[in-house]
Amino acid sequence: MTQPVTIYLALGSNLGDRLSYLHEAVRELGDCIVVDQLSQVYETEPAYVTDQPPFLNMVLSGTTTLSPRELLVCLKALEARMGRTTGRRYGPRPIDVDIVLYGDQIVDEPDLQIPHIRMAERQFVLQPLSELAPDLRPPGMDQTIQALADSAPQIGPIMARLGPLGHIS
Repeated sequence: MTQPVTIYLALGSNLGDRLSYLHEAVRELGDCIVVDQLSQVYETEPAYVTDQPPFLNMVLSGTTTLSPRELLVCLKALEARMGRTTGRRYGPRPIDVDIVLYGDQIVDEPDLQIPHIRMAERQFVLQPLSELAPDLRPPGMDQTIQALADSAPQIGPIMARLGPLGHIS
């Protein structure tokens, strides 16, 4: 049996009942991982493609026995079940779930980069991640999550911190 690995996932939603989508995604992630902690939820301006509604973003930590590839497949299936379709890159979506960190592994494949390739430029990932793991130093990086959050550009700036999503169920 594979040993559980600590992972961090970033979740976002900017269509429909955004908070309900985040709740549903956290519940449904039980097929892939054991959820340990949830960050607060942040409302953020869209990044890269700005002519779309604001996002709700959060980060969670958990453990999984799935490989990075198996986890990606599970997350893509979850997104599809929740109504995400292929569309404009960085465009609007009911749910987006990204693997930010997977233990101390570095993965560099065409469709899977861990640590997440744009993590260090995204306040909407770093700020909630710093709530859960401020002193964590991602593999291949020289700074802690908190130091990265303190120095990251304002891509997808945070407009409001909405508080916790709720209890893990």
